[in-house]
Order: sequence, then structure tokens, then C-alpha cells
Amino acid sequence: MTREVFPGRYTAKPEQETVTVFLIGMRANRWWKFARVQRVAKQMPKMLRHLATHPESGMLGFESWVGRTTILLSYWESPEHLQRFAADRDAPHLEPWREFMRTALGTGHVGVWHETYEVRVADAESVYADMPAFGLAKATAHVPVGPGMNTARQRLGRERRPAAA
Repeated sequence: MTREVFPGRYTAKPEQETVTVFLIGMRANRWWKFARVQRVAKQMPKMLRHLATHPESGMLGFESWVGRTTILLSYWESPEHLQRFAADRDAPHLEPWREFMRTALGTGHVGVWHETYEVRVADAESVYADMPAFGLAKATAHVPVGPGMNTARQRLGRERRPAAA
């Protein structure tokens, strides 16, 4: 699947004051234990399908990379939205997590990890050059870099602007 490439430079322009960035992944520590690795790996697509059909869950968008260590980068409306999804008995997360804790934790076959960051949009900066809509820009708003947004310092609002005459 090829996504349209946008020539030039673009940036993200979220409307909200904060964005929750959630990184999650798994690592096949013992890749030859394929069945056990696969049992854990097959849970994430179910979760992503659920989140795509339930926008009220609060996930704004995601990107993923698959390999021995798999990484999913996602953007959420708030930490509370993320935590609510994780604990929701009707969503496809809680039961697979409990199964992992009962059957896989401690075996060393598969590792799982996550990190959560709540980021003030005023403290975030992004630029995408000759890229498809990606990351935070794909999850929120994908806008061309224009006057006053040419440098990272400007996009962060940290460059002094000349006083009006």
C-alpha cells in the first residue's frame, strides 16, 4: 500500500493542548518458540481494529513497525482515554493482557513493554519532508510549513519575534 507523498515540508498542528504519546511493543526473545510469540502478536491487530471502529476510545492515530522487536507508536486524546481502554472489559485488551500474565510472563519467550508520555503541544515540534502524512500530523492535522514555521525553534514558539513597529 502506497500513501500519497506530499512534496515539500509539512508539520503537525494538533488542536488540543496536550497529546498522549503511547509506545508499545513486543520482542521475540526466543523466536524459535514461534507459536508462543504468534499467540501474543496476533492480539494487537484485534485491538487496533476495535479502536478504529470506536473513535470515542480516544486513539487519534498510530504507526507501527514489525520485526523481532515490534513497535507501535500511537497518539491519544488523554492518558485517561488510554487507561479506560486498557481496563475496559468489553474492549479486546484486558483479557489478552490477563492471559499473557498467566501464561507467558516469566517464560522469557516473549517480552512486552510500553511507555506513556503526556506532551504539551506547545512543547512538541515536528517536520515531515517529502513524506506521506505520518505520525502526529496524520493523527491530528497535516499542514504545510509556512512563514514563521521554518525552523524547529519557530515551530516550538521559542524564536524571538521582532517587536511590531
